[in-house]
Amino acid sequence: MNAEALQAYLVAEFPQAFGPDRPHRVVRVEAAGVSLTLEASEEHLRPGDTVSGPSMMGLADIAAYAAILAAIGPVPLAVTTNFSINFLRKPPPGLLVADARLMKLGKRLAVCEVGLRAPHAGAEPFAVTGAEELCAHAVTTYSIPV
Repeated sequence: MNAEALQAYLVAEFPQAFGPDRPHRVVRVEAAGVSLTLEASEEHLRPGDTVSGPSMMGLADIAAYAAILAAIGPVPLAVTTNFSINFLRKPPPGLLVADARLMKLGKRLAVCEVGLRAPHAGAEPFAVTGAEELCAHAVTTYSIPV
């Protein structure tokens, strides 16, 4: 699936996260993985004006799901069986990018690594400059129905 097809599928099947008024977008699908964005607004913030942990966890989980769907096609019942995240920095409100790559894709299980980063103001969101640092790092395992 390419980015447009994956976005359209997720809008239809997962409108809670990808509907027209929702902040998640699929922006890149390549053999190496996918990139999604979250436009973190007031509803995603915690005290201190930083993006909340649950919002970052949700973005990482959705990015892993998208990476799996991009590789195996539309399988709506693939589900998270394990999720681990390390919060490394406090991202400010605004654009948050999730870069997900499959570490292992088997017949019944998929393991995915996701890095979350907040591009610097004015920077190209998908050009990793070396100056960017991860806000969070997650590893997920999904069960794939047979």
